Amino acid sequence: MPMFKLIRSKRKSISVEISPELEVIVRAPRGMKQKDIDRFIDEHREWIKKHIDIRAKRLVNRPPEPDEYEIIDLKRRAKELLPLKVACFSSIMGVEPASVKITSAKKRLGSCSSDNGICFSYRVMMYPEDIIDYVVIHELAHIKEHNHSKRFYDIVRKYCPDYKDREGRIKW
Repeated sequence: MPMFKLIRSKRKSISVEISPELEVIVRAPRGMKQKDIDRFIDEHREWIKKHIDIRAKRLVNRPPEPDEYEIIDLKRRAKELLPLKVACFSSIMGVEPASVKITSAKKRLGSCSSDNGICFSYRVMMYPEDIIDYVVIHELAHIKEHNHSKRFYDIVRKYCPDYKDREGRIKW
């Protein structure tokens, strides 16, 4: 039985997750019996092992955390470069974002709000230019399709035919 952190709360179902630090976290209803929790963990042993392995590979391949001086430089570069890239690709793609902001997001490189505001984490600047271009194209494609459907990826593919390769090189 793998070691896990158990969090009991007012909920109706049990779930398991693997934290970025490779900790197994089980969330269970307050009244659930320990034997039922243990059985759930045992039944999901393969899933847990698979996802621990996936997270471990991400940890190994993730870029190191920037220090405070590197963060200042990454933010400066992001503020200079990303609006230019957005303007260029917006023109090519025939879309117009409501705004472009640089954030300190840790879990995503970019996002597009329901009102078409685009945000980029300064961390995108830690990647090569072709990855930065992919992230910009990806977020601008959300202006046309606010989801990750086949239509969305058809738009991305039109402007970035090798997007799967680029996406696969993002270590997050």
